[in-house]
Amino acid sequence: MPHLRVMTYNVRYFGHATRGLASTRAAVRRIARALATLDPLVDIVCLQEVETASLRSTVAHPKSHAEETQLERLMAALGDELVAAGQPADAYEAYYFPAHQYRLGGEVQIYTTGLAILARREFVIDRHNAGEPHDITHRRLHAVRRLKQTRICAHVRFVHRSGHSIDVFNTHLSLPSAMTRAFWTQPRRLGWGPNQLEEARNLMRFVEAERGSDRYLVVGDFNALPGSPVYRYLVEEAGLVDAFSHATARDEEALRTFPTAGFMRLRMHLDHVLSGPRLEWLDFDGTHPFGGRDGAFHGLSDHVPLIGRCRVPATRRPPA
Repeated sequence: MPHLRVMTYNVRYFGHATRGLASTRAAVRRIARALATLDPLVDIVCLQEVETASLRSTVAHPKSHAEETQLERLMAALGDELVAAGQPADAYEAYYFPAHQYRLGGEVQIYTTGLAILARREFVIDRHNAGEPHDITHRRLHAVRRLKQTRICAHVRFVHRSGHSIDVFNTHLSLPSAMTRAFWTQPRRLGWGPNQLEEARNLMRFVEAERGSDRYLVVGDFNALPGSPVYRYLVEEAGLVDAFSHATARDEEALRTFPTAGFMRLRMHLDHVLSGPRLEWLDFDGTHPFGGRDGAFHGLSDHVPLIGRCRVPATRRPPA
């Protein structure tokens, strides 16, 4: 495995066309087509804001069977689009990591949240935590603890058929809490929340406990701007490499001018591909700023994907 191409992408529950109110069949199909027509195909795809199954995910896109999940629908559409692009339908295997659900009357799921990781068939799984994703949520106010949306870290250790292994951690941090002084005094806010910093610390404790080597990725929607306390904790104190910054020679100020997400007129760099120091980052070809009309993912979510390519060093063998 001389090179590895990875992606992180917040798909907004495949409901961007309805402002997040409901996912649609067309949105699933369009994102599947954008994934299938990338050249070359991405090896590992990390997705945020993927539903399990709920009213929001099915009201405009009914299930084909009672137990079908949103990820299953994506994979079915992706298979069709891969065939249309001249690729095998089963090029990817998918793993889902449920995070949270809001219920009505204890039975009806209004909406659900989760993460997903897709990997090319060249990889086999050494270990994963899909059955019990790691909770990194910071819960401060006891009166509303049960209402707080759970934040998780998904972990998969992949072994390529060449023998190379890599740990992949996918996450989605909370927004800054409005119950703190920083929320009202810091104009940039995103990444300045004390709750976010605690979740980042929880995240890195899990990463350090679970990674099998210094070949690892920590990716996702961090809701944190470059230069924020959360960002600086991750790249300075925790020692992660900002792959996009490294590969494109952008400093913090330049990173902030390359938006990965948008809300109304706001443009923000919130998504990151971070890694251990042994991965050698080569390029981010295929990555376009949010709002740019020349990318395959334009208009499909309130985020755009980061797509990076790195060289993975060979597994170190113990001395004989």
